[in-house]
Amino acid sequence: MEIESFEIDGLYLLKPRLFEDERGYFYESFNQVRYEELGLDFKQFCQDNVSHSKKGVLRGLHFQNPPFAQGKLVSVLQGAVLDVAVDLRKNSKTYGKHIKVELNALNHHQFYIPPGFAHGFLALEDHTIFSYKCTAYYAPKTERTLMWNDEDLNIDWQYVNPIVSSKDQIGEKFINFDSPF
Repeated sequence: MEIESFEIDGLYLLKPRLFEDERGYFYESFNQVRYEELGLDFKQFCQDNVSHSKKGVLRGLHFQNPPFAQGKLVSVLQGAVLDVAVDLRKNSKTYGKHIKVELNALNHHQFYIPPGFAHGFLALEDHTIFSYKCTAYYAPKTERTLMWNDEDLNIDWQYVNPIVSSKDQIGEKFINFDSPF
């Protein structure tokens, strides 16, 4: 497995080793010992989620307040997404900055987003199946949403008129945001 880090500390792109032949492919989607060998402690994962989206669906930017903040290990089982993580750690030198990666069923990459980040993704293909492991259980009373198209965050989603839920259409503006992290 390869690991790639970014200019925003704590985010990692993980590239599992793929075994391919004429029958298809195989890869380990999760092996706690392998991640520990890379210096990542993933013992805290407690919930797995899967979502299905059609092309143009944008979900996010979501996070949960402490003490229910979630770290996420995300990947795509079918289709493709543009995945975005926004740094909400107020003492971070990259506060308010974001990283974008493309995850798809062909590259099999995984994106680790620790607690203290807002997360969202845009489905780039129909029938996109998105998978994520979480480090805390879903706690709806602590869930918050930032505006996916906030001018201050300046995220180029590379898509015109995405399909956005009513909840995500009324997210909080970053300029008014008081980070709990």
